[in-house]
Amino acid sequence: MSGSLLQPALLAGLVIGVLSALPVVSAGNCCCCMWVVGGGALGAWLLQQNTPRAITMTDGLLVGVLAGVIGTVVSIPVSLLAQAVIPGYGDPSAIIERMLERAGSMPPEFRDALERVSESTRSAGGVLTVLVMFVLSLVINLVFATLGGLLGAVFFRKGPETADWAPPAGGPPPPPPIPPPAT
Repeated sequence: MSGSLLQPALLAGLVIGVLSALPVVSAGNCCCCMWVVGGGALGAWLLQQNTPRAITMTDGLLVGVLAGVIGTVVSIPVSLLAQAVIPGYGDPSAIIERMLERAGSMPPEFRDALERVSESTRSAGGVLTVLVMFVLSLVINLVFATLGGLLGAVFFRKGPETADWAPPAGGPPPPPPIPPPAT
């Protein structure tokens, strides 16, 4: 079964990675990691379409895990490309600088804390930011894509007539014959 998992996981991971990294579209992940859960479910659906038998929960789990890992690997270069094309996108120090510019009534303690965070993100460099982003994305994608794969296995599996858990054909045995009345 592992050979047939790869293609659905690749396609679902590509969907997860691209949709999670695009600037405006990625906001969909604010709604319960919509793109990640949807990508895991997409992987289960694609797996069911390529398999003549009903997929199991384990199949959904595995395709979800693979899609989550692939989605993380795909999202990093797409996100870095978006950062290169759109100035200030994804840069935490730029976001903090904008907050500091608009913080007229901000308490001085909070303003000082924001300035310290801004300085530390600038001094840490891009490599640390990418590494932290990769680890966090990997953990989140693994959890939610696996959940999506499991849900997809439940929702998209073929009907009960082809499922492993279907009742045997033929139904219950017939009742015994009624004896004739005694005379």
